[in-house]
Amino acid sequence: MMKFFKIAGIFASLALVAACASTGPDLDASAGADTTTSAAPTGPVPGSQADLENSAGHRVFFGYDEYTLTGEAQATLARQAAWLKEYPETRILVAGNCDERGTREYNLALGARRAEAAKSYLVSLGVDASRITTVSYGKERPIDPRSTEAAWSVNRNATTTITGAGA
Repeated sequence: MMKFFKIAGIFASLALVAACASTGPDLDASAGADTTTSAAPTGPVPGSQADLENSAGHRVFFGYDEYTLTGEAQATLARQAAWLKEYPETRILVAGNCDERGTREYNLALGARRAEAAKSYLVSLGVDASRITTVSYGKERPIDPRSTEAAWSVNRNATTTITGAGA
């Protein structure tokens, strides 16, 4: 008989708890609040190095022991020139680079010729020469440190980097 009263007590407690459950209207804490969200900007910041790289490309490549611009290099530099015209206060550095073959001195001179070739082409497309600085790193800053033809081909380049805005 005692078990009966325990079980009855449990059911009575459950019934009491169920009766106390609220079924009133849902009150949303954000009701009436502005729920529109602004989308976070996607892509690089306009005028940034990442924007230059995405929009125009920042590197042109050269053949072995060459500093003449290929058609592909000219197309990349044309996109860079158009991008630079959109941001007329932007100043850039064009760095000439070489693969590891050859002497340090020879590669510094070849890198300088590569940087100057890229600069001259940008100037021919209407970019003010005073906005462009050149430097040669020769073989000192390889993209790919391996000693393979694939590595050498990517290391023979001129790289454009934003250095700041002009006054």
